[in-house]
Amino acid sequence: MTGTPIEDETPSDPGGIDPPGRALLPEKGVLPEKEPGAFRTIGEVAEDLDVPQHVLRFWETRFTQVRPLKRGGNRRYYRPDDVDLLKGIRRLLYGQGYTIRGVQRILRERGMRFVQAVGRGEQVAPAFVESDHDPEPEAAPPPLGRADRASLTAVLDELRACRRQLARLAPAREATDG
Repeated sequence: MTGTPIEDETPSDPGGIDPPGRALLPEKGVLPEKEPGAFRTIGEVAEDLDVPQHVLRFWETRFTQVRPLKRGGNRRYYRPDDVDLLKGIRRLLYGQGYTIRGVQRILRERGMRFVQAVGRGEQVAPAFVESDHDPEPEAAPPPLGRADRASLTAVLDELRACRRQLARLAPAREATDG
């Protein structure tokens, strides 16, 4: 047996684009590295990013920019740009502590090319502390004038009177319902 590679004898996909061909080294039984421009399967990308395949499928639902080529049987093939984007998403989520919402914000504000550059190590996202609540206002609102305060106090008194009336009606209604 010679040491020359043998082409994988996978039948062509009827969709028009053949899946990337890989040469198998018979003496070792391992697959060689693909060309940089070759499409990657979900298994290859998951292994490269050190995440389970279901995480990549989940990210597809959360990040609309992740759009692998889908072939027969819903097999996913990722382009090099898709892989860079996924690397960027992974780096932001796992390396820099962003939440999914935070990464979505970066994609919206900085764009897909920025996140791809993060994935290639060419850019670093700013340190970002996320919160679930709105930030505190920078300045306190101006104090209310005497007329505004009087109007608001009158409205509050009217609301309290309504609450008292409703409280009196509740026991009478319970008696007729029961």
